[in-house]
Amino acid sequence: MIYLDYAATSPLRAEAREAMLPFLDGRFGNPSGLYAIGRDAQAAVDGARQTVAECLGARPAEILFTSGGTESINTATLGIAYAMSRAGAGNHIITTAVEHHAGLHVAQQLEELGFEVTTLGCDGSGRVSVDEFRRALRPGTVLASVMLANNEVGTVQPIAEIAAVLRDFANEAGHRVALHTDAVQAPAWLEIDVQALGVDALSLSAHKFGGPKGSGVLYLKRATPFRPLLHGGGQEMQKRAGTENVAGIAGTAAALAVASSGIAERSARVRGLRERLRDGMLASVPGSQVNGCQTNCVPNNLNISFDGIESDVLVRRLDERGIAVSSGSACSNSTWEPSHVLMAMGVPIRRAVGSIRFSLGEGTTGAEIDEVLAVLPVEVGAARVESSLPAGG
Repeated sequence: MIYLDYAATSPLRAEAREAMLPFLDGRFGNPSGLYAIGRDAQAAVDGARQTVAECLGARPAEILFTSGGTESINTATLGIAYAMSRAGAGNHIITTAVEHHAGLHVAQQLEELGFEVTTLGCDGSGRVSVDEFRRALRPGTVLASVMLANNEVGTVQPIAEIAAVLRDFANEAGHRVALHTDAVQAPAWLEIDVQALGVDALSLSAHKFGGPKGSGVLYLKRATPFRPLLHGGGQEMQKRAGTENVAGIAGTAAALAVASSGIAERSARVRGLRERLRDGMLASVPGSQVNGCQTNCVPNNLNISFDGIESDVLVRRLDERGIAVSSGSACSNSTWEPSHVLMAMGVPIRRAVGSIRFSLGEGTTGAEIDEVLAVLPVEVGAARVESSLPAGG
């Protein structure tokens, strides 16, 4: 199999597997236990928290472990918004039209609960305007949630610039606005330093960077207003109740440590492969067009529209040839519809329904790229015959 859907999930790193195995066997203690095996589990969680904090430029007490990116995004957005609103700071939230569905749906939930939500658009590359963000601020704004790197087209948002706008706003208006970023697609490809980014909260999902599924991270800056969503025991410093997934936490920290090293070299190699794939497609497949920015983006993501096809037809045909790709976001394929990201970018719907996401990873080779390029013209042609869409537009 040629796997080109690393933005959906990635294989478990050997380092993560090695870190997890002891806690799936003899070292099975509950971290809340006061006896030796419980203290051993707690020490493992504490060590993992220290590792993650070092990778992100944070304090260990600012790191919470969750069940994944979706929980982290929900916990940050709802927890901060509730706390700020109850403190009388306001009930206005700013987000963007290109967020992952976890971010979009939690914003919709807050709107149903009486919050006011401003959803910013983007340009043709998927990038949000800092000036438009500045104009959206008002006295009752309490939270902004803007993703760092887009999961469908790879565009990187100007998070540090947005954070600077919020600092200026706080100084001028005497009113703090918290900033959360969904950084799920960033590890292994972008340096992540919460101090440099200037964020109050940041969400990660372990399986995107070689960790286990069902494990995530939430960075929550010290003194950020917050109300827990999960109530029960006093785990995660009273902020996230529930017995800790010790094996998952250990694997998450081990994977993030590896992903956070050698980023420049890894990115340069994969960027070269992505450009080879992109240029080969554009040269050999008539009616193909790149979606998204190719400069301010993660190096492994390539979103291409093929004129006159339905994306699910091409995904199936490539799968039959042993090539795994995705039509838009692999997290929402059970209810297929044109990508909300491409729609926000102004991509015509006929082009959007023929979009394919090729996301490369550390295991991708030049030989695999060449094999994909060899079969793609034939399969796109066959998909055009099979699809019900007319060409053009």
